[in-house]
Amino acid sequence: MSMTQVYQWCSWFKDGRTSLQDEPRCGRPNTANNDWNTVRVDELIKVDRRVKLVEIFLKLEIPKTNVYEIVHNKLGYRKVSATWVPKMLSDEHKRQRVEISQILLHRCQQEGDETVDVGPGGDHRARNKLLEHLVTGDETWLHLNTPETKRDSMTWKHPSSPVTKKFKVQQSATKVMAIVFWDSRGMILLHILTKGDSVNADQYCEKLDRLRYAVRRKRPGLLRS
Repeated sequence: MSMTQVYQWCSWFKDGRTSLQDEPRCGRPNTANNDWNTVRVDELIKVDRRVKLVEIFLKLEIPKTNVYEIVHNKLGYRKVSATWVPKMLSDEHKRQRVEISQILLHRCQQEGDETVDVGPGGDHRARNKLLEHLVTGDETWLHLNTPETKRDSMTWKHPSSPVTKKFKVQQSATKVMAIVFWDSRGMILLHILTKGDSVNADQYCEKLDRLRYAVRRKRPGLLRS
């Protein structure tokens, strides 16, 4: 409410007005927010979820303010962006992930946690046996030149200190692909692909052989065979 409206209402109350409701006035009543227009707007949105308010206004010839009122307040719609996902998985991939997750969950429930002593003070903490036997891996791009971020270059200054400047530097266009395997205690294997190589089935079979050797060397007793 603007200050002009506030002063106007104060003047009305001083003159003896006690009601907060608008008084009856002449003019055409607002008929755009009726049930028929609400149904029409709802049908348009269901046909095209990306339709814009201005398009609804042009197609149905309903005032923009009424379109907004119907869409947001009466129908309860709100426009949101789609959620980005790393990959589009097939039904078979989804089924495999569900099965593996169920197996791991069952093992986690069966093996449970155990309490171990940590530190000379006799402190205790819970340790999950399953998590200590899991090794996971992923691929990532490594830039040969990663510039310092603006947050990393922050310094303490007094109000009278001169303003520091930092030139914007782009990441290096030269990058390499790295395959990393790790567990709960840290990294086990890091392999940098040579230029021109691609991550395929043959590459992964070779890396799994290297991983087996690295696990036996860095995590003795983790492998049963």
